[in-house]
Amino acid sequence: MTRHRTFVATAIFVMSSPAVASATTYQVGPARAHKQLMTVAPLLKPGDRVEVDGGATYQGGVVFDKAGTPASPITIVGIAVGGKRPVVSGGTNTVEARANHYVFENLDITAGSFRCFFVHADGITLRDSVVHDCAQHGILGADTDAGSFLLERSEVHHCGSGTQNHQIYMSSDEVVYPAAVFRMQSSYVHDGNGGNNVKSRAGRNELYGNWIEGALYHEVELIGSETSPEGAVREDSDVVGNVLVKKNAFFVTRFGGDGTGQTNGRYRFVNNTVVTNGGSAVFRLMDGIESLEFHNNAFVAKSGNVALVDESSAAWVGGTSVVVGSHNWLQTGATKVPAGLANTVMGSNGNLFASLANGDLRPASGSPLVDVGGASLAGPSGKPFPGPLAVPNLHPPLGAPPATTTGRTLVGVIDIGAYELGGAAPAPPGTTPGTPPPLPPTSGSDAGAPGTGESAGSGAAASGGSTGAAGATESGKSGGTQNRAGANDVGGVPPLADDVGGCAITRRAPTRDAGALVLLVLAITAAVTRRRR
Repeated sequence: MTRHRTFVATAIFVMSSPAVASATTYQVGPARAHKQLMTVAPLLKPGDRVEVDGGATYQGGVVFDKAGTPASPITIVGIAVGGKRPVVSGGTNTVEARANHYVFENLDITAGSFRCFFVHADGITLRDSVVHDCAQHGILGADTDAGSFLLERSEVHHCGSGTQNHQIYMSSDEVVYPAAVFRMQSSYVHDGNGGNNVKSRAGRNELYGNWIEGALYHEVELIGSETSPEGAVREDSDVVGNVLVKKNAFFVTRFGGDGTGQTNGRYRFVNNTVVTNGGSAVFRLMDGIESLEFHNNAFVAKSGNVALVDESSAAWVGGTSVVVGSHNWLQTGATKVPAGLANTVMGSNGNLFASLANGDLRPASGSPLVDVGGASLAGPSGKPFPGPLAVPNLHPPLGAPPATTTGRTLVGVIDIGAYELGGAAPAPPGTTPGTPPPLPPTSGSDAGAPGTGESAGSGAAASGGSTGAAGATESGKSGGTQNRAGANDVGGVPPLADDVGGCAITRRAPTRDAGALVLLVLAITAAVTRRRR
């Protein structure tokens, strides 16, 4: 009798365990049982994979509100047909990630009337995709419920409008996810219809190996949260190995705040190539900021000359300016150059790049950028940057949609700028399809239990995840104490209205895999029958 009770108890425990649930692969397409993503979204559970046929257009307004897990994210992947991605088009929010741990791959997302891709959750990845022609925001992160987001090897273009809508506008919930990271790498953002190309209010920003060009306002704006309590998180930003090209005469970047939210943060700007069009400065520092360091960058003007740092509206946390830098290349005659920069290289644009006129910003043979960078980069005294990417390991896409990720290896002494002459290499680990997104673990709970799905599946594992990687840690993060300066936005971009509302992540009770239950019930019945014999 005892042996029988033990067997039944064990069987009942296994039946109640979510580990027995198998992953399901769903197929969506004109000739499939599921014609639209909307019919699959409610069925998903951790580890599931949705394969969407390319060469077809699917209705937008899809909400994904069934959560994956860090170990078993849900994957939505486009399968190219005739070289064409599946197109998801229309809707107020064309694609909304409202539950945690999703990987979206190889999709063409367009024509949303408000947001084409809406991040309303934690542990979300969008890679190998294109987001374009969105009336207001291309990609937007909510102020509430949003955590870490990875944008990788993707193209964003012709989004935004006016002064308040942007191509990419990220944020994070610093109360629920205080360690959240927005990472964008190996991506191509260009030709914005309005606003900024990349704007973020996230707790931490990491921009690695991107080509960003043609914003109406700033190419990159990294500022503080409007909704999270000031001082809860000091918002820091690591900007490494990017190309920033300004087509008009506006500022290239804005760090600190915009009159509505300030970071009191530390900014690190390393091995970037910046091309201005004359006029306003590269760095526009505004409101609460603790420090700016920049090393190994090439600053070039297509017309006129480079103005480097405008800190006239900065509210320094310690009361005095903290700007340091070393081994940067500047045009002779550059203005607004801070005192105390070390090992600056100055000259003319003549032989810097393969072709400045044609947008090939790789170093020319014999370029003064080659082998003159610094290997040991000293930051501001007493203000070390937490968890930096020590050495750039990516080459940006060459002003074109990124077909692959190109790594960067050193050839001799590191070169100044975003490219290493002769240093193109295979992609470094963690940047190829099927690998986990290189984000640190985030705090806060998952968005619910496994969802109901079809019982039979292929067991296909989802790519992606939420594991950590070197250079992406959150050590050393602390809250700033500088009071908000309240400075008005004097450069043409009025305070922006974030999306502060949104739908809470739905929590659902666990459900079990029906096929596994049937097998276990049969096993128990057989055991009871054998005992009776």
